[in-house]
Amino acid sequence: MNFFIVDDIHLTYRIDGPDDAPILVMVNSLGTNLRMWNPQLPLLSRTFRIVRYDFRGHGTSDVPTEPFSIERLGLDLLALLDTLQIERAHICGLSLGGMTALWLSAYYPDRVNRAVFANTAARIGTVEMWNARIEAVRTGGMAAIQDTSLARFFSEAFRRNHPDVVQRFGEILAAINPQGYIEACTALRDADLHDMLSAIHAPSLILVGELDPATPPSQSRELHSAIPGSELVIFPQVAHLSNVEQPEEFSKSVLNFLK
Repeated sequence: MNFFIVDDIHLTYRIDGPDDAPILVMVNSLGTNLRMWNPQLPLLSRTFRIVRYDFRGHGTSDVPTEPFSIERLGLDLLALLDTLQIERAHICGLSLGGMTALWLSAYYPDRVNRAVFANTAARIGTVEMWNARIEAVRTGGMAAIQDTSLARFFSEAFRRNHPDVVQRFGEILAAINPQGYIEACTALRDADLHDMLSAIHAPSLILVGELDPATPPSQSRELHSAIPGSELVIFPQVAHLSNVEQPEEFSKSVLNFLK
């Protein structure tokens, strides 16, 4: 595992795949870490050099002492590209990672080849919802939101049939520093990217789960309508972490689009 530094914050990253392959940067969701993308490695790392990282406040990256925004997360991603001397890359982000990918694609289009926006939206949730979640974590720690978060991550059928996977993501969620999680929730609470969607001209693929309660298909259709020439795929009977519930279909969709 390696790290790069932005404003004295150490951010962890990892690289997998052939040295000379096209680069695909994958950005994880709120409440997870770079291991979220493990299901995609067997297929995608054959064709791409995959760069993953833990955004600030999550995984093994540093927890910031000040609030941050989606813009700050986008600039962190830009700093990663600069650190690795990557002029252009494919970008795939899910949920909060998807919003980060939207921001980068709009403001730094010369750095993005093709973009995959998975289970995300121009605006996620409401101010009231995020304030309630922030207060729950502030008073009760990560345990206070674990059950509800896992219920958003995975469909009822998946939770019933794959308790080992659900438990593993519960452990990842529990290990996140509460302050880092709170600051990420604050960034999501304050973010509205509607005005910048028309600036995205990279070939774009939008993925969503039919049962996603956090970023439902209606919001993916909104992205699809706003981003010129984009493609939309809806996975049936899948919730928020579509890459985990349907790893093969997710990976094949990404591979076919990027190739």
